[in-house]
Amino acid sequence: MLKPLVMFLFLASPAVSQSFEVTPSLADDRKAVFATVESVDTLTARTRIGGTIVDLLVDEGDMVAAGDVVALVVNEQMAPQIAAATSQAASLEAQLRQARDDLERAAGLLERGIVPQTRLDQAQTAVAVLEGQLASANQSRDVLVQQQREGEVLAPAAGRVLDVQSPRGSVMLPGEPVATIASDHYLLRLNLPERHARSIAEGDEIEVVGAALGGDVASTGVIRQVYPLIANGRIVADAEVDGLGSFFVGERVRVNVSVESREVIIIPRDYVTTRYGNDFVSLETAAGTRDVVVLLGEESAEGVEVLAGLSAGDRLVQP
Repeated sequence: MLKPLVMFLFLASPAVSQSFEVTPSLADDRKAVFATVESVDTLTARTRIGGTIVDLLVDEGDMVAAGDVVALVVNEQMAPQIAAATSQAASLEAQLRQARDDLERAAGLLERGIVPQTRLDQAQTAVAVLEGQLASANQSRDVLVQQQREGEVLAPAAGRVLDVQSPRGSVMLPGEPVATIASDHYLLRLNLPERHARSIAEGDEIEVVGAALGGDVASTGVIRQVYPLIANGRIVADAEVDGLGSFFVGERVRVNVSVESREVIIIPRDYVTTRYGNDFVSLETAAGTRDVVVLLGEESAEGVEVLAGLSAGDRLVQP
């Protein structure tokens, strides 16, 4: 006897389509501008005395520490003046020794009653006068020696030598520049049109479009100062960016700066299909779904921007 064949038919449940509600959001409108690598402080190593540069110890591009000797200035008049002051001090020392001997003799003669008290007083006065003259001569000599030491032109801060204005053999006056030194703290200096003056502020983030700068430079930075002076229709701002220390001062870098915010519509990229060169999305309506053409803009990590074709509140169905 044949048993009836029982067939089981499994029906797959229909896939549930995901939906997405269109909601506007605020996005930063970025402007591409050029910035230059600048040092926070640019200092000048200057002479402290007049004279001739007999030794120049740095060249453009050298790294220096604060207090390093940049150059040596010698004033040929200082050596004779120091020698004269030394001779005068030696002469006063000899006179002071003689005056002290006279004071001792006067004190001994006074004890034996041979000389009056006035003789002892005169000897004491002579010793005091010579001691003062010797102290003054020594101080004058110390001043000349210190001036001679000030012939060493010192680096005012640690950094890199940008320019050497005075070569070896130059005759210098006090205060004249010898070398320009950029401190070892670098930043990016931005120049923006004045219409963006109130759109940027301290703490705003910038994007460094710096493929030419290499991997050591951070991709983003932060504006640390906005200068209040507008010159020639431009406003200047400084931005801190890590990794700028090994680049040339004055090197130009392209950066993107957020100048204002605007309302945008961003949808996930997988809700968009492309057919015949046009971009479509499936729009959910009361009568069902229908495909509409959209104009797409810039794509980001959040999705793709829709420039035209959708409105706030529209609901999309994933194709």
